[in-house]
Amino acid sequence: MKFSELQLNDSVLEALDSMHFEECTPIQEESIPIILEGRDLIAVAQTGTGKTAAYILPILNKLSEKEHPEDAINCIVMAPTRELVQQIDQQMEGFSYFLPVSSVAIYGGNDGILFEQQKKSLALGADVVIATPGRLIAHLSLGYVDLSRVSYFILDEADRMLDMGFYDDIMQIVKALPKKRQTIMFSATMPIKIQQMAKNILNNPAEVKLAVSKPADKIVQAAYICYENQKLGIIRNLFAEQTPERVIVFASSKIKVKEVTKALKMMHLNVGEMHSDLEQSQRDSVMHEFKAGRINILVATDIVSRGIDIDDIRLVINYDVPHDSEDYVHRIGRTARANNDGVAITFVNEKEQSKFNSIENFLTKDIYKIPIPIELGSSPEYAPKRRGTKSRENGKHFRKDKHANRKKNRTTATH
Repeated sequence: MKFSELQLNDSVLEALDSMHFEECTPIQEESIPIILEGRDLIAVAQTGTGKTAAYILPILNKLSEKEHPEDAINCIVMAPTRELVQQIDQQMEGFSYFLPVSSVAIYGGNDGILFEQQKKSLALGADVVIATPGRLIAHLSLGYVDLSRVSYFILDEADRMLDMGFYDDIMQIVKALPKKRQTIMFSATMPIKIQQMAKNILNNPAEVKLAVSKPADKIVQAAYICYENQKLGIIRNLFAEQTPERVIVFASSKIKVKEVTKALKMMHLNVGEMHSDLEQSQRDSVMHEFKAGRINILVATDIVSRGIDIDDIRLVINYDVPHDSEDYVHRIGRTARANNDGVAITFVNEKEQSKFNSIENFLTKDIYKIPIPIELGSSPEYAPKRRGTKSRENGKHFRKDKHANRKKNRTTATH
């Protein structure tokens, strides 16, 4: 479907035309008419599906057509990270170019001057406020932010915000909003906690759910079946003859990120790290150096797997198997962008085989297993189903033994 077939006004269509947007993505085609109708919406869609435009365009359409107070905040868009807030703000600027709609980005990790600029914009009333929960709460607590006239409340990457511990902040913001409003929630996944929050803050919402997309065909996917202590040796072998360029290594925790970064630096590799323990200024500096090519390898938690726009990543390494298929797609989707080719390699230890097998089942294909370098010794057999059966059987024996011990103890106690 073309955007011109939707009920968008001429100013919005003119902005789309100037940005060479013609065809809707599936999430845009399904979501935009619902939002234009004024209904609450809960939509399940991944990063990279065009979801930002799916809510920005109809909201801009509404703000430009209906009478909204000029001195009030009319729309709030919540997002989990500073990086995503900045990206949404950039898209807002492009789409609103021909419209008399103002917007302001509110996020932390910056100097006092920018905080004062944010304060001024919030006090005067911007049409659209794009904010991280923590920073908006900081301004709200100082008493000069009035949210009583907000007409539209949007949560982007809601599951990510809850994972980062923002539930209480979000609910505090909701309390400051009028009950009569349109609420729109986008989430990559739909766990129980998201469903519960949706019941609390949405009113009879429409639902749009897109299937999780498969990774791009241009991504060459492979895996090493290995022991945990062989993973660093594999990296050493990969980069022994060729200097790495534009590589992201994903690890499961910030502790693991720090350990891997330290180990790679000892190999004299040019490495930077990215995790939640870093100050925002440090994150910005590392990302700037990585984009500029002064850092070749970025070791990161999943904080980087969503919302970071770098088009020429050559290689993604999953040092640990991602928790689920969607995280896998997000991670390896950092490569093979903007018509570039890319490679994604996953290290799979004995305990991670079942998780990796679930990812293969989702992809409906077996990922090629690269043989371990001879100098690293033998590798474990890839037998995820057998391992799962064995662990379940062990569990049965454990429960049986435990029950027998309880019975024995009761018998002893009666004598």
